[in-house]
Amino acid sequence: MSAAKSSRSYGGRSVAERRAERRARFLDAALTVFADQSYVRSTISAICAEAGLSRRQFYEEFGGREEVLVALYDQIQQEAGAAIAGAYDAAEPDLWRAAATVMTAYVTAIGTDARRAKIAFVEVVGVSDEVERHRLAQRRAWGEMFESLVAGLVGPDVRPAGGYEMAATAFIGAVNGLVHQWSITEPRTPVTDLVEVLSTVLVALVTPGHQDG
Repeated sequence: MSAAKSSRSYGGRSVAERRAERRARFLDAALTVFADQSYVRSTISAICAEAGLSRRQFYEEFGGREEVLVALYDQIQQEAGAAIAGAYDAAEPDLWRAAATVMTAYVTAIGTDARRAKIAFVEVVGVSDEVERHRLAQRRAWGEMFESLVAGLVGPDVRPAGGYEMAATAFIGAVNGLVHQWSITEPRTPVTDLVEVLSTVLVALVTPGHQDG
């Protein structure tokens, strides 16, 4: 689309703004459809019906169901990452308190909406080789963030048992399992209980004492 066309205004909104709104409607619709019906059983027609938009409009934004699933997954991951980064910047320089602050932000971003948790932890798994590579790349990115944030709190000389890669993998696995289980449990325990468990796991993995040399 040319710059002239994308900047053209209809009803006070540019083409780019209208397309962004339409894309957001498809993503919101996919969130509901994939969570309610599962990705495997869902259809593009169901997504369009939920969004109140046409198949033609869908294909103007996405190449198919897999593409919209990845876009939705990425949106959830990006929003969770931004929540963690903001919480970390505001956290006290204390390992336990910082862990609790960051975990609260993460759970709020993903776990409080069971649909988002289902997309992040269930529906995206094993869809295709390409999606699986994408998911594992995202997990590696979370591992890098884990190392960066934790090292900023405990210092560069502290080495978690097994090293940062193994500690990050263990923690990410614990987070994914616990947050997903919590998101689908009725009635839910208080979020503070979940955060306490996650913080305990994190602190145990990186507590000072496992130092090089």
